[in-house]
Amino acid sequence: MQTMQGRSLTDILFSDKSGIVNPERDHVLIGKERHDIGRPHDQGYPIRGIVKDGFLMIKNYEPERWPAGNPETGYLNCDGSPTKTALLQRRTNPNTFNYWQWSFGKRPAEELYQIGEDPQCMNNLAGESAYSEVKNQLIAQMENELKSQGDPRMTGNGHVFDEYMYASENTRGFYERYMAGEELKANWVNVSDFEAEPLD
Repeated sequence: MQTMQGRSLTDILFSDKSGIVNPERDHVLIGKERHDIGRPHDQGYPIRGIVKDGFLMIKNYEPERWPAGNPETGYLNCDGSPTKTALLQRRTNPNTFNYWQWSFGKRPAEELYQIGEDPQCMNNLAGESAYSEVKNQLIAQMENELKSQGDPRMTGNGHVFDEYMYASENTRGFYERYMAGEELKANWVNVSDFEAEPLD
């Protein structure tokens, strides 16, 4: 593995100032590749994002995939709970469908939120022309920094993340094995979390 690198945060933690204490640290980059199993070929859900100047910009690099895992394999990226059960039950009701969509539905390729006015990040501004300049600036900064760090997702080699061996042998290939009829234990979700059929 690459040597871990870091810089002290003590100048910020011990400062009496509020807001941006160190002008070199005016943003945060975020990212995700894999979390759990349950998608075809054990694929992940790759995202990259940047938080800056009161905005959260997210790029979903494989928006055709299910963010919380495939419905037919129980949305395995989200542990079972009474809240999950209640949200999944709302999928079939037109009056409450949005709750399921916000929590488990597919996401657009780009998401932009103004955190101060929309702290729950419910109003996606990415498609609004008034915010196109902000969106493009944030994407450019994020991708330029990630390129300089050697992120394979920025050089067209993001597939490498899906090719790393992932998960223990007893759950590896869960999607294909489950869909073929093998009885598999997914003890972190409820049996009712599994949809009766694919939702695509």
